[in-house]
Amino acid sequence: MARDFKRQNKLAVISDLNVTPLIDLAFSLLIIFMITTPVIEQYNRIDLPSQKSSQAQEPPEVDDQFITIDANGQFQWGKNTVTQEMLEAKLDEVAESDGEQPTIHIRGDRSLKYQKIMDVVNMLKTRNLSKLSLDTKAG
Repeated sequence: MARDFKRQNKLAVISDLNVTPLIDLAFSLLIIFMITTPVIEQYNRIDLPSQKSSQAQEPPEVDDQFITIDANGQFQWGKNTVTQEMLEAKLDEVAESDGEQPTIHIRGDRSLKYQKIMDVVNMLKTRNLSKLSLDTKAG
């Protein structure tokens, strides 16, 4: 504890804590960490080899399916209008087919009741078709 001899009661103890050395220490540690962090991040630098290929790889063929539900609640599989029973039959065919499962895009009209879209989602869930996309208009 420091004493202030300029005050009238010269033996009174000053109870203030001098934080200037603590701030100096904090800034010193901050500078040390700012300098050492980039050095640590560059530790695993490697020079990867380049690949030169005469043939460009073709992207895989996308086999997406589209289910459209118009404002009247009518279903379309791709561009063909189908009934609910026909849609369920098409989904059964997709579920039973071998190979990779296609992504099924559901496109519902804005004015459509949401339950109609959920009915289609439930049809997909019962057939374990998990690749699903709910399409919206951009912007």
